[in-house]
Amino acid sequence: MRRPVIKLDIVQVAYHVPDIRRAATDMAAKFGAGPFFVNENITLTWGEHRGEPTDFVHSSAYGQWGEVMLELFQQENDAKSPYRDMFGPDEEGLHHTAIMVQDMDEAIAYFEANGMPLATSCGLRPGTNVDFAFIDARDTLGHMIEIYPKSNGLLGFYQMVRDASVNWDGSDPVRSLSR
Repeated sequence: MRRPVIKLDIVQVAYHVPDIRRAATDMAAKFGAGPFFVNENITLTWGEHRGEPTDFVHSSAYGQWGEVMLELFQQENDAKSPYRDMFGPDEEGLHHTAIMVQDMDEAIAYFEANGMPLATSCGLRPGTNVDFAFIDARDTLGHMIEIYPKSNGLLGFYQMVRDASVNWDGSDPVRSLSR
């Protein structure tokens, strides 16, 4: 029996880097990606990695690279995480692609049925369900897949990053994101 397929459009490509500001400056200069908006020391309200609690902290720079968002991130502590599953603090490389889904439980079940298990689920805001999760697709694709529920707030953030890139002249490539 054929498994049902859900539409999985990639909206982001993300790289682990040792220094997000340096990496963002380099991506802007070498590839014209950006401008980048930096959010530092992102903490979790709750997190579970491979069945155990986790409290990893990370910083990210978000910019536009053609038709997709580019995230450059670094982990700020030594906690177990989907990031440390692939990279040490000083290593860099493609870590994940990201997709927005309508139903987190349905997407997790879909991936698991297709040989890609849930690695991490996390929440950023008190009283919420899963805000984002990482699917371990390394055996299939060589990287993780991040999933998060499609919401107006998230779509607005993606649009803000995209809008900033329109007619961007390359100046001020790295900007702080106010929370």
